[in-house]
Parts: sequence; structure tokens; C-alpha cells
Amino acid sequence: MTTSLRYRMLPMLSVLVLLALWQGLVMALALRPFVLPAPSLILQTLLHDRALLGAAALVTLRTALEALAIAAVGALALALLFVQSPGISRALFPLAVILQVTPVIAIAPLLLIYLSTHAAVLLAAFLVAFFPLLAACVQGLGAVDPGLADLFALSGASRWQELRWLRLPTMLPWFLGGFRVAGGLALIGAIVAELAAGASGAGSGLATVIVESGFQLNIPRMYAALVIISAMGIGLFAATTWLARWLLRHRPEGRQQSWT
Repeated sequence: MTTSLRYRMLPMLSVLVLLALWQGLVMALALRPFVLPAPSLILQTLLHDRALLGAAALVTLRTALEALAIAAVGALALALLFVQSPGISRALFPLAVILQVTPVIAIAPLLLIYLSTHAAVLLAAFLVAFFPLLAACVQGLGAVDPGLADLFALSGASRWQELRWLRLPTMLPWFLGGFRVAGGLALIGAIVAELAAGASGAGSGLATVIVESGFQLNIPRMYAALVIISAMGIGLFAATTWLARWLLRHRPEGRQQSWT
């Protein structure tokens, strides 16, 4: 076994050890499932309730992906507007900061009053994912080498040409870094909003399953839903990391960045 393969297997090995200790603790202390379910029981629940959990997972994942896509397009468009008009940037950027620092758990119940359940959950997930992407786009568009900017100006390049050939390529690594962060945040926002929706008797995502299982004292199903949420988060992280590596594959500096 090569050193690289052993290094890649370390996370899996640590998870297996943790699960073995968990299983042994439950068996040694004879803990009841409503106190702490064993990993084997959680696996059985995943298989037994796969239809319910799978349908709920698709709802949550779809909401997170929709929110991420809308946040990416909106952040890029607004960042371009900020770069072209510093006055608009000065007027609107504080509002984006206010939305970012306001906890989504406080906003979600209000959104559920005025919007449908899906729209409220989608908007909450969008708000959580939007600011990191906006900040990354604004910083990336402003991170242009002054020497290259002067060269474009001396060459008589238009603002569109400067944006197309200088600012957007410079921004790409920043955008992808923000995109990777926003992927996990969109999932978190969707889960938090679904918790509020589930507490109000609405919603159909994984967080709703967790709320309903808690009312029913079905603790193994709660853990099973948490396992799926963790798997979805890991999947989003892996997918956005692969996307960043693929888009930056021809950039030596892109391959060297640790976040890719």
C-alpha cells in the first residue's frame, strides 16, 4: 500500500474506529434506542425508512441547490454592478451585511408568515449563501494587478474588454472559493428554515423528518436523517471542490491553492 493511499484512508479509518467504539458503548451499557441508538440500528432505520428519508432528502437537496444557483447568479450580477458604480456599492453593501449578520433562525418564522413553505425555505437558504459569494466576487473583481490595469488603459481597451479579459479571469478563483463555502451554507440555511417550517406543522424536508421523529420519540430515525444530511454536505463539498479544480486546471496558481 502506497503512502498516498494510506493517507487517503485515514479519515475512513477514524470513522470506522469511532463507529466501533459507539457500537461497543451502546452494547456494554445496554442503552435503549431512545437514549442512544447503535450505529447498526441507525443503518437498519436507513434501509427500512429509505422511501421516506429519500423523498425528504431530495426536497432538501433541491432547495439547497436552487438557493446556491440563485445566490451565485445574484452575487455575480450585484458584484459587477458594485464595480461599475461605487456609489451603488456604498449604498447597498451595508444592507447585504445586515442580512448576513441576522440569524436565519430568526428570519425563517417571519418568512413563513408571508410566503409559501417552499418559497420561505428557499429564500432563507439563499440569504445564508448569498453574502459569502458577494464578498468573494467583489474582492476578486478588485484584486486586479494595477500594472495590468494600466496596460489595458494604455492599450485603449474598453470597460467591457477590461472586464472580460482581466477582471473576470482574476475573479474566478475567488468566486470558486466563495462557491465552495456557499454550498455548505445553502444546505445549512435550508435545514434551519425547514426546522422552523416543521415546528409550524409544514414542510417536507429532512429537517421536518427530524422534528416529527422527535415528537414521536423515534430517535433512530432522527440519527438516520442526520447521517443523510452529513452525507449531502460532504457531497456538496466534494462536488464544488472538483468543479474548482476542473475550472482552474490550466492555471498553475489554481492547482496550488489549498482550497481546491
